[in-house]
Order: sequence, then C-alpha cells, then structure tokens
Amino acid sequence: MNVPEGLKYTKDHEWIKIDGDIATVGITDFAQGELGDIVYVDIETVDESIDRDEVFGSVEAVKTVSDLLMPLSGEVAELNELLEDAPEKVNTDPYGEGWMIKIKLSDKSEIENLLDAEGYKEIIGA
Repeated sequence: MNVPEGLKYTKDHEWIKIDGDIATVGITDFAQGELGDIVYVDIETVDESIDRDEVFGSVEAVKTVSDLLMPLSGEVAELNELLEDAPEKVNTDPYGEGWMIKIKLSDKSEIENLLDAEGYKEIIGA
C-alpha cells in the first residue's frame, strides 16, 4: 500500500499536497484499489467556491460511483484535463498524473485537521 510521506490525507481517502495557497487533491492508492477500474471522473465545479466536506465531483468505477469531497474550503482553480480521456491514470498513478483538482485555499487553518501519512495508515490498517 503506497502512502507517501509529505502529503496530507483525509478519512475519506483523499490526498492533499499543499503548495502555498494551492492544494492539489486526488484519491489515495487505497481508494483506487477499493474502487477498482475507474472509467469516468466527473468534476464540473471549476471556478466554484466549495466548503470543506462538500461534494466537488464524482468518480465512476466499473462497479460503483463515489462522491468526491472537498478536503479543504476554497475555489476549484484547476481540473486535471488528462482524466477526461484517460481516467485510468487515477488507478495507475494516483499520486502523479492521476491528481484531480487544484484548490485555491480560503482557510489555511483547516490544514491542521488533515491526517499525516502515519495517521492515514492507521485508518486503513496498513
């Protein structure tokens, strides 16, 4: 199970890379493994401000559809357009080319509520 150090995580199986006021978000290796083959990523919230824990999109796998929740409040500043034609990148490279959105943060203090790699490993039993 791949849980890179240096990223933040949520109990909802999302990873977050913080770079100043911008957060890059994707789903974890554990999450993509549980979902199975991802066939579609649906995110139509670019340029919208969304509160933490609100839905920003969904990911569709062969067997299920799962909502994607905002890990931090802010504006969805960018969508990974690569996923429109290659949603399988979420399976093959969840921490790289499989990232989903970039958020312009509105409340950096929320970062304190996120898990580190060790805390996330405890949740998934790794």
